[in-house]
Formats: sequence, structure tokens, C-alpha cells
Amino acid sequence: MTTSDLVIKLCEEQNISISELARRIGQSRQNFSKKLKRDTLTLDELKAIANALEVTFEQSFTLPDGTQLKIEN
Repeated sequence: MTTSDLVIKLCEEQNISISELARRIGQSRQNFSKKLKRDTLTLDELKAIANALEVTFEQSFTLPDGTQLKIEN
């Protein structure tokens, strides 16, 4: 599953259209749809999506000793 697939699934779960999400994060529907198609969403855009939908976003690396390095919104 790609990042774009996750965003689309999130929209479905939250009952929000891609167009509405684009509006909430300050992008045109066309531009946002192209980014989803190309799977080129930036970290800042993912944080904005999480904020717009009032969900938590986490990105992390787990080291061999179990230590996690996280980015959260």
C-alpha cells in the first residue's frame, strides 16, 4: 500500500472527498489529485492532512535495539 493509498483510505474512513481534503489543506483539487496519482506527497503535506482531519500522523524508524525515531504532527 502506498502513501497515497493510505490517504485515500483515510478519506473514505472519515467520509470526506479528495476535493474537500484538498481545500482544507489549501491546494487545488487538480494539484492534489496529481500528487496522489504520482504518490509524491511531502512530509509537510502529510502533517497538514492529519491536522485537517484531526488524526495523528506518525512516521518512524525502528533501530535494531528497538529504539524508535519518530516524526509526529
